[in-house]
Amino acid sequence: MLTPVTDTDGAPFWEYAARGELRVQACAGCGEVRFPPRPCCPHCGSFACEWRPTDGRGRVWSYVVAHPPLLPGYAERAPYPVVIVELDDAPRVRLVGNLVAAPGAPIDSLDPRLIRIGARVRVSFTADGLPQWLLEQP
Repeated sequence: MLTPVTDTDGAPFWEYAARGELRVQACAGCGEVRFPPRPCCPHCGSFACEWRPTDGRGRVWSYVVAHPPLLPGYAERAPYPVVIVELDDAPRVRLVGNLVAAPGAPIDSLDPRLIRIGARVRVSFTADGLPQWLLEQP
C-alpha cells in the first residue's frame, strides 16, 4: 500500500494521526480551520497556525466505489469505498478516506451497498496511523 507523502505544512497532520489523533490546522490569527494544510490563512493572510483536535465524528458528504484500473496493490482490493467526510466540529473541513467494517480492517471490508450520503461516521486509525472511517450505528 502507499504511504502518505508529507510536506512541511501537512507533516503535523500525519504526526498526530500516528498517535491516533485527528487534528486540523487552524489560523492562530482569526481562528478559521483549513484543510488541506497550508502556510497562509486564506481568510486573513496570517502565517500563524495551530493544530486543533477534533472529535473525529462526521457524515459522509460524498463517496465513490473504486474499480480497476487502479495502482497495483489497490486493484486487487477493488471494488472498495472511498468517502469524503465532513467533520461535525469543523464543517468546512472535508477529509477523504476509506470506509471500513472495523478498526484496522482492509479497505474492501465494507459492503458498498451500506453507504448513504449523510451516514454518520467516526474516525479510526490503522496501525500505521492512516485515518479510516467507520459507520456509526443508528
